[in-house]
Amino acid sequence: MLNLDTDEEQTYRIVGDDEADFKQNLISVNSPIARGLIGKEQDDVVTIRTPGGEVEYEITKVEYL
Repeated sequence: MLNLDTDEEQTYRIVGDDEADFKQNLISVNSPIARGLIGKEQDDVVTIRTPGGEVEYEITKVEYL
């Protein structure tokens, strides 16, 4: 996904709580980022609430593994 504020592209894999490791871009299904992404599709723009404030992302690719 593309951070629309910084133009930085980030890749995350949504996993169960016990597998989450943010340093490896494995985010919990219950995290704010994952909750904001679930059900969305490629090219959707989402606003995610983070501890640092709201951030807008464009979903650039969706893969189901």
